This record gives sequence, C-alpha cells and structure tokens, in this order.
Amino acid sequence: MRAVTVEPGKPSSARVEDVPDVVAGDGELLVRAVAVGVCGTDKEIVRGEYGWAPARRERLVLGHESLGRVEQAPPDSEFSPGDLVVGVVRRPDPEPCGACARGEWDMCRNGRYTERGIKSLDGFAGQMWTTPEEYAVTVDAALGLAGVLTEPTSVVAKAWEQVDRVGDRAWFSPRTALVTGAGPIGLLAAMIGVQRGLDVHVLDRVTDGVKPELVASLGATYHHDSLAAAARVARPDVVIEATGVGSVAFDAMAETGPYGIVCLTGVSPKGRTIQVDGGALNRELVLENDAVVGSVNANMRHYRAAAVHLAQADVAWLRRLITTTVPLEEFATAFDEDGDDVKVVITFDET
Repeated sequence: MRAVTVEPGKPSSARVEDVPDVVAGDGELLVRAVAVGVCGTDKEIVRGEYGWAPARRERLVLGHESLGRVEQAPPDSEFSPGDLVVGVVRRPDPEPCGACARGEWDMCRNGRYTERGIKSLDGFAGQMWTTPEEYAVTVDAALGLAGVLTEPTSVVAKAWEQVDRVGDRAWFSPRTALVTGAGPIGLLAAMIGVQRGLDVHVLDRVTDGVKPELVASLGATYHHDSLAAAARVARPDVVIEATGVGSVAFDAMAETGPYGIVCLTGVSPKGRTIQVDGGALNRELVLENDAVVGSVNANMRHYRAAAVHLAQADVAWLRRLITTTVPLEEFATAFDEDGDDVKVVITFDET
C-alpha cells in the first residue's frame, strides 16, 4: 500500500512510498483511509524537529488526525463495515503510570506513552490502517470529510473540561470567553464555547478572509487589534489561548475578570525571550483568584465528547474549516506555508 513516511530527525525526508500491507490482528479493526489532517506537529516532524520511529525502524508512517471507513471488524464488534471512524492517537505506556492505568493517558506521568504518527507508532497516513477496537471512535456519517476534525476537536473538548474542573473549586458561572488564535484549534474552541451558550470573542491577526467569516458565522465576535483591546470589549471569564505566542499567553493571564481561567493549548517555540513584569502578574493572579492551566492531547472521553460536539455542529461550517485538500501523491503541497489556510487535509478517498 502507499503511505506518507518520514525519517524523524532528518529534514525534508518525507515521501510517499510503498509499505507492507497492514493486517488486522485479534480485536482490531481494518480501516480504509479517507483522510488525514495536517497540523503544526506534522510540520515539525517533516522539518526534522520532532518525532520517533517505531523500534528498530528508521522511518515512521506520518499522520495522527485520522478519518477512515471500517473494512473489517471482529465478530460481535460494536463496529460494522462502512462505519466512519477515527483512531485515538495516544496509547498508555507499557508499564502504566497511575494516570495511564485509569484511562487518563493524556496525563501520563512518566512520558513512556506512544502516539500514532508521532512517537514510536506508525500513523494513519496510509491507504489502510488498523487499530484495536478500544482505540476507535465512530463519528456521525453526516459529517463526511469534516469527521477528520475529530482529533483537534478532542483537544479542545479536553481544554474546556479542564476549565470546568478548575472552575469547580468554587461557584463558577462563566458568561464570556475569549479565544486567541483563529486556526483550527481556536475556531473549534470557539465553536464549543458557542454551543455552551457563552458570549464568544476570537482574536487573530488577519483583517479579512475566511477566518473572520467563520467567526461571524458562529455568531461570535471577531477582533484583530491587541489582546488588551479585545479584552476590554469581551471582559472574558475564560481565555482559551491557541496561538502558542509567548507574549500573547502572558498578556492573556492579565486580561481575565476576577476568578478568571486561562487555558493554554498553544505550544510556544523555544529560544524567544520576552520581558514580563512577574511581580505585577503574580499580584493579579493571587488577588483575583485567577488560574492558568496547560492542556494537551486527549483521552477516550474527550474523543467521544468531540464526536458529540461535531454531530451538533453545522456541517457546512465545519467543512469550510477545511480550506485545502490534496491527494495522497501530492502530499508535499500540504506542508506549504500559506497564511490563508485554516485546515489542510490529505485525502485518500472521496466522502
């Protein structure tokens, strides 16, 4: 079969090549790929900055944002041929820590987890893939290609869950939310905020085009000035930070209302220095009972929540998030840097 592979640690080593056909083992689904999404992590791996190949292998099958159709399921399975499914990315470590042993592998304490298409496990960017049933989630057939947004939606479903859990330390009834960044994570976080009935505001740098249009279509408010200016209008109880820009993350901590919560989902690059008035920031966090929490990855609970959120969404709006689709053999164009794109998807099959 054909698949996108890469030699982790070696820049520009990604290519489409023939790899051995996959065979489903006991308790596994055999899935025909429909699409894989491309995100910043994939680009880091292709640039040689990140990633691990499976043991005793040089190359890794790329792709962790999956979508496929079940070809073969075990007897008495809850899945059936033709089901639209996604595969869970992270797997518990071989000798589970306390979190992994309880299904909370997104909170692994010892770092020995593995991840499809990222760390020591082949990903989903091949024409066929397999997965144990317990690491697959059915998505609504009506979503079609938009089902490929399940993995990024699971990330923000977890982020909102983290906000709830922090808020539950006392009475918490947020009314407004500010999302920084209008990429896929930011827009999906805004979508969930709207579904929760919040007054949602989104901040990004661009002044026109698809991002402001998508925000407006949600019924949210778009901002393109400074974070401080957006916060003066939004007066946010919650900030979901999705840019990974260090200065934005620190500014967000100072712009919530009392008992505000900032959830950091963007991963900042190393090596950039910014100046922060640590004393003033500490004073504000303490005196207003504010909280800052980091959130990454997702477990099965979050994938299932993501499937529900997507099923409740406007499919036409979700489909507009996918701004570029490229066929497998032209995968390299999916890694072109284009500031106008929201989500780029590599397709294997029409859905």
